[in-house]
Amino acid sequence: MADRLDAAFGIHPQALKLRGQRLQMLASNIANADTPGYKARDLDFQAALRAAAGRPGDDAPHTTHLRHIADPSLAGGEANGARYYRTPLQPSLDGNTVDPQLEHAAFGQAALEYQATLSFMEGKVRSLMTAITGE
Repeated sequence: MADRLDAAFGIHPQALKLRGQRLQMLASNIANADTPGYKARDLDFQAALRAAAGRPGDDAPHTTHLRHIADPSLAGGEANGARYYRTPLQPSLDGNTVDPQLEHAAFGQAALEYQATLSFMEGKVRSLMTAITGE
């Protein structure tokens, strides 16, 4: 049964989880905009989604033999390898790298992408319910 649900939803449950993680990071950046020494973080969504799908990028290490050691940042759909610190456009004197306008814009875009993924999954659930009930 789980295989059928995976086939119905595809990569979208992992995408929703990763989009939520990115929203948390961006919200943390906004909340710490005035914290001295705070480093703005972000998530490379495409790299994290590739890792969640089990398809590392062309430049990512991958195993080719059973005795090779796998990269732990690619295991289990975690986004560890896709997290990075954002380089500031204008460094501040207190060491904070958060640009509030950039963070607000990125948060707005990430929120729209999260809503789009959620709407897609809602449509899939609605179509599955229609198929089950026959209405």
